[in-house]
Amino acid sequence: MKKKFIVYSVYLAISCVIFISCEDKKKTTETVVETKIEKKVEVEDEDEDEDETKVEKDKKTDYPKITNENVVEFLTEYGKINPETKVLITSRFGDIVIELYKDTPLHRANFIYLVKQKYFDETFFHRVVPNFIIQGGNSDLVSTPRKRAALGNKYLLPAEIIPGRIHQYGTVSGAKEYRENPDHRTAPYEFFIFHGPRSSTSHLNGKYTIFGNVIQGMDVVEKISNVKADDGDWPLENIYISAKVIE
Repeated sequence: MKKKFIVYSVYLAISCVIFISCEDKKKTTETVVETKIEKKVEVEDEDEDEDETKVEKDKKTDYPKITNENVVEFLTEYGKINPETKVLITSRFGDIVIELYKDTPLHRANFIYLVKQKYFDETFFHRVVPNFIIQGGNSDLVSTPRKRAALGNKYLLPAEIIPGRIHQYGTVSGAKEYRENPDHRTAPYEFFIFHGPRSSTSHLNGKYTIFGNVIQGMDVVEKISNVKADDGDWPLENIYISAKVIE
């Protein structure tokens, strides 16, 4: 029998939304974001399953949810039939074109997959640090964890750290879900663009997979990095993004 619950004005802690955080020297703890719900919400037991079904149906896919058990096999096969390497990220500040590296095949395939599944649409550049990084792929919208649940919210990408490849102006890397991560596995849904001096990369190099670089739009990256943000580096005004494969 379906159970129904009525929830009145509450603060819903979406802990899964912002545990993913690229390390920088200013931060020593994870950041948790709370979403304030001001209206009465009616939730049913089957809502989540219905939302996931709708997402998958709308995107016209028959793909399984990605897990740690099938991630390598799935992305290896997906990458073979989806060889694209260029993605356009659009924001109100302008466009950013990213070229993905072929020698990080799992990260490339994962990024292309998420773009084609429209995951990044209506997410934000949710963390901005001047002279360091801008980080995208998250939001405080309910739609983001629902998308993750539909695509697979319990997998990490094996590290693909290339010896000698270092973070430099314009590199694109995968964020990590937690600091106690000796295998340096990547959280699949967030990425960051480095735009600082090389002297700021000693704690990044060899610990985060660099899987692409910006080939157009670093002026846009700089604009975004300098917007006003709160103490957690979250912009005071949301910076929505969308993404599409261009080549």
